[in-house]
Amino acid sequence: MSDEQFQVIKSTGEKVDFSLDKLSSSLRRSGADKTTIKSIINTVRDELYQGISTKEIYNRAYALLKRKKSIFASKYKLKKAIYELGPTGFPFERFVGALLQYSGYEVKVGKFLNGRCVTHEVDVIARKNSDYIIAECKFHSDESRNCDVKIPLYIDSRYRDIVAQQKVDTPTEGWVVTNTRFTKDALDYGLCCGLYLLSWDHPKGNSLKERIDRLGLYPITVSTLLTKREKQFLLSRDIVLCRQLYKDKFFLDHLGISENRKERILEEVNMLCNF
Repeated sequence: MSDEQFQVIKSTGEKVDFSLDKLSSSLRRSGADKTTIKSIINTVRDELYQGISTKEIYNRAYALLKRKKSIFASKYKLKKAIYELGPTGFPFERFVGALLQYSGYEVKVGKFLNGRCVTHEVDVIARKNSDYIIAECKFHSDESRNCDVKIPLYIDSRYRDIVAQQKVDTPTEGWVVTNTRFTKDALDYGLCCGLYLLSWDHPKGNSLKERIDRLGLYPITVSTLLTKREKQFLLSRDIVLCRQLYKDKFFLDHLGISENRKERILEEVNMLCNF
């Protein structure tokens, strides 16, 4: 049976044809070499069966990558790592703020701005030169949930209320950022009303995943060496990026991590951040 004849089940429950190209692309983004990619593809292809879930395919590829080199596995699990920033949305807001900060913006998170009608709590405020962004972050812990048109409709009304009040220091851009995807209606509305929509795979060439890879701004949750408890401890201390952990190494001492393991963790972080 050829690769195209296998039906796989996505997290939404939708059945689609298995794509060897998509698996290859995701493995390439991890930084894995051609030999490693070919080996993993051959193994996964031999284990395919009708109705296999995309999650099973991901887990198998991830396990094989981790055996080869943990740094590949860390980058490969980026999408899952973003979900692990939950269950609350606050670490995701900090993460989005950090992405903008390392892009040269002056950033504030969780601040209040007066609107013409009511006061609004804004997730992220970012300024650089004449750019003044106010961004709302929509975090979903469920992979099957997308942002529908109601989200940009709601954010657009808040943005317009703030702009109507701020006569002198007026925001220039309203953003909606999500860790999942936008529906077609949501994207159409954002384009029509002038909101900037940023998601896992949108806009093409400058999506969330592409910004992270380009800037080397990986969330702490990509680590294959830190435990879930340790990651939650770091998130509670506002350490959301691997590069922040590299700067504030003393938090590893607070966790009682041995020198040998600490060295391995910092080596992993160093490779991820391209220092």
